[in-house]
Amino acid sequence: MTHSITLTINGARHDLTLDDPRVTLLDLLRERLDLTGSKKGCDRGQCGACTILLDGRRQNACLALAVSHDGADILTIEGVAQGDVLHPVQAAFIAHDGFQCGFCTPGQIMSAIGLIGEGQAGTDPERIREGMSGNLCRCGAYAGITAAVLDASVQLEQADRRDAA
Repeated sequence: MTHSITLTINGARHDLTLDDPRVTLLDLLRERLDLTGSKKGCDRGQCGACTILLDGRRQNACLALAVSHDGADILTIEGVAQGDVLHPVQAAFIAHDGFQCGFCTPGQIMSAIGLIGEGQAGTDPERIREGMSGNLCRCGAYAGITAAVLDASVQLEQADRRDAA
């Protein structure tokens, strides 16, 4: 039995046929659509390496069944930059050395974008650490990650104020 779904991924519409209703968004993204930025770390929702934005909210793609999200809007790390212009969170990760090996970085960046977009980042490093606690980094780059999220949060808030004026 097949299931047809439609997803908007990084702004592009995808009409897909699923042969197995148990396929996760992570496997669909990586194996069918060659969007390999989201990583399969634990495959249990415990590490955050597979974090995407699903209808604007952070989601561990390894825990989401694709068939359950027909019509959803998905943003992956591949869709964050605008051409050659990095998203402010991406630029902040580079500026603050928010990564070492880079395996967790796509999930960290997507989680940070979601955290800021949800209005949960604020300007308190402890609040940021708590908000990012679902994303693990085996290298221990947490100080750089926190600094990057704090910097990007401030930059995006200032940009929003300029745009509103």
